[in-house]
Amino acid sequence: MDGFKKRLSESVQLRLSVTLSLAILIVALVAGIFAFISAFDEAHEMQDATLRQVAVLFDRQHMTLKYPEGKGIAGDDEESRLIIQYLADGSSASGTDDDVTPLPFPTTLADGLSTVNVGGEAFRVLVRTTARGERIAVAQETGARNKDARESAWRSLLPFLILFPVLLLVVSDLVRKLFRPIATLSSEIDQRAEQELHPIDESHLPTEIRPFVVAINRLLARVANAMETQRRFVADAAHELRSPLTALSLQAERLAAAEMSAVAHERLVPLRRGIERGRNLIDQLLTLAKVQSDTREPTSPVSVHDVYRRVLEDLLPLADLKRLDIGVEGEQDVRVLINEMDLMTLVKNLVDNAIRYTPQGGRIDLSVVMDNGAALLQIKDSGPGITIEERARVFDPFYRSLGTDEAGSGLGLSIVQAIADRTGAQIRLSFSDENQKSGLCVSVSLKTNKH
Repeated sequence: MDGFKKRLSESVQLRLSVTLSLAILIVALVAGIFAFISAFDEAHEMQDATLRQVAVLFDRQHMTLKYPEGKGIAGDDEESRLIIQYLADGSSASGTDDDVTPLPFPTTLADGLSTVNVGGEAFRVLVRTTARGERIAVAQETGARNKDARESAWRSLLPFLILFPVLLLVVSDLVRKLFRPIATLSSEIDQRAEQELHPIDESHLPTEIRPFVVAINRLLARVANAMETQRRFVADAAHELRSPLTALSLQAERLAAAEMSAVAHERLVPLRRGIERGRNLIDQLLTLAKVQSDTREPTSPVSVHDVYRRVLEDLLPLADLKRLDIGVEGEQDVRVLINEMDLMTLVKNLVDNAIRYTPQGGRIDLSVVMDNGAALLQIKDSGPGITIEERARVFDPFYRSLGTDEAGSGLGLSIVQAIADRTGAQIRLSFSDENQKSGLCVSVSLKTNKH
């Protein structure tokens, strides 16, 4: 019960359904009681009218009375029978109940309808003076009359008993349909990606919900402006840092060409490496800011093998330094529908990560196959891999797996995830060797060019 009260206080839909149901129930009860009483009274009026019609028929046909003797007629219902007698014969009645007629009705009864008690039984009696001056009484037991009236009244309630549950179902379905736009709106917002901050279309929504949606759109606009300001700051900061780092790099190169002691040369090497890491970090920040922007780049069919070849041409010197066996597996090429620079950036970051974390003499394989109507790009390496517990965090900016000494910015997989979110690609991480729990296999599912 407490749970229902909590739901009732929290849910407008449930509160509206319960309120309407209670209102319908109260109206149905009041209408049912009124209909029952009305039908009950109407049945009595029709029964009284029947008594009058019998009396009029008796008078019009100039009938005479002869009281039955002995057993009654077969099929005669004692409870519902109509009794006709001369009122004056009531004084000479021999019985005290309706088994024997005439009945001992008081001879002083006035013309019209009245209720008389005879032998413990109540009778509804109509007294009429005929055209011949005779006073007759037409009577019927009130018990039978009441029974018939109640049955008629109960039958009048059948429409209420049928319509009430139907009306409850109609109200419940109507309330659910009225609140369906809210559920649809909630589902639409819930399915949006992090970067989808465009306004919600409120033209098809009810006017009661529209102010709420307008407020959400204003909030989305403020969030979009804040994110754009943040991205612009990162991009501007990276641009501003690029020039001094380039100058430092050039000065370090000139310094390396100058005559200096062996100790100075030895100390210059980590300086140049640090400068190079700083330049790579700035480039990665600029790339991340670009792929996180809301601008939609034009898409076109792109050959995956062509992208693989260009990426390998750029990164092959890094792979040769570590004597890595790197190449493309399979001859099947697939054309995917994506912006070419986005695919280049995605693949380049994945291959660069694989080169960095694969040990000397390791192996890196690039492949593409069709899987359930989509292109499945895979980059496998023979490095340490990523544990299942860390796979959800490696896409966070600047996060780097523990226990690795490899230099890096921690932005590569963040860039890959940002491109996937913008293009609708699906990324899955697994082990290259599931038995040994080693190596990393990155699978990227992309839409293909169907034409």
